[in-house]
Amino acid sequence: MTDLHARLDELKQLGLHRRMRMVSGPQGPRVVLDGKPVLLLCSNNYLGLADHPRVREAAADAAMRWGVGSGASRLVSGTMTIHRRLEERLAEFKGSEACLLFGSGYLANAGIVGALAGRDEVVFSDELNHASIVDGCRLARAEVFVYDHGDVDHLEWGLSQAHGRGALIVTDGVFSMDGDVAPLAEIVELARRYDVRVMVDEAHGTGTVGPAGRGAVAEAGVGDEVDVIVGTLGKALGSYGAYACCSAELVAWLTNAARTLIYSTAPPPPAMAGALAALELLAEEPRRVERLQRNARVLRDELAREGWDTAGSSTHIMPLIVGDAELAVRMAEAAIDRGVFAQAIRPPTVAEGTSRLRVAVMATHGRDELRQAARVLARAALKVGVRPAAVAPLAAVQSTRAGLGRPFDVEAPEPARRAA
Repeated sequence: MTDLHARLDELKQLGLHRRMRMVSGPQGPRVVLDGKPVLLLCSNNYLGLADHPRVREAAADAAMRWGVGSGASRLVSGTMTIHRRLEERLAEFKGSEACLLFGSGYLANAGIVGALAGRDEVVFSDELNHASIVDGCRLARAEVFVYDHGDVDHLEWGLSQAHGRGALIVTDGVFSMDGDVAPLAEIVELARRYDVRVMVDEAHGTGTVGPAGRGAVAEAGVGDEVDVIVGTLGKALGSYGAYACCSAELVAWLTNAARTLIYSTAPPPPAMAGALAALELLAEEPRRVERLQRNARVLRDELAREGWDTAGSSTHIMPLIVGDAELAVRMAEAAIDRGVFAQAIRPPTVAEGTSRLRVAVMATHGRDELRQAARVLARAALKVGVRPAAVAPLAAVQSTRAGLGRPFDVEAPEPARRAA
């Protein structure tokens, strides 16, 4: 116990201690945070569907019809008609042959990477991929080549050095902490040339980018060339769980090889019914996506007017890079005092020296309140001694996420890598 006490003290001294905050009410554009009304700018409920009446009603009806829990893993007795119905609808939405549901995005990524890459093979992973992908790489028995963020030249060098052992390129579609989009067209072209599979995590792309919110893969026009599209049901679709859209053959393989599917209880019926209702709303009301994108432009422009460099983001996620972890926390608290909740993100989620406030827009925010939020964030920064105009551009501070590490790193000396 003394050891844990000392570790907790150390985290506090480093500005890395975390605590849970109490949000009262649904995940709407405004919430009550620890008893204080605030504008919510850090939720992943991007389309405002988590508390939509139709989504709530669908979840409640499913609880009455199928019960609250699924009872077992999907391979024992847990797969139910609502699971199959949602899988069919997701496959149709993503334009894939088949779909397989998982309990969460973390379980999907951790299980799929290991199922698609084995001993003596190589996985190629973007250095800013989500922790669930990083942990999937760690769990896989394959070697892992971590390529510089979005750098297709470095990726190609790694593929050439694998000498035919490449199994999988895996990348976020929209990067969750930076708001930028992976160069998917270039990635799939390399995958074709080197005969490796491609897996794209659309957790933050589904419902937010691409035609009718179909994601970054659809936006890049490479749906037929991406082998596995992973996404969550807990962000723009307002529910909980995850999916993998791919070929029927790959679904059959994952059903037999993805340990996180085999050994986890199936997702609860109410969550599946809620996600299905949200998916139907997205299809019926594509303007929700347009409103989200319009709101993102409004806030990005207002933040730029206040001096923040937002050029690295092209989506609804905007990082306000502060640098120091403790300073980021103080800025977040100062913003909360002024009625805006934007969470401070610190190592190990991001690299040392790149602590930030991660600002996330919702379609249900009003434009005027977003403009006011930009002013509040600027005043909060000045109060704690951060000058937005002096913050380094995003490209200058991006680096490997501290603490997530590189399980294996096949890396050339700088001149050789760039010359490749």
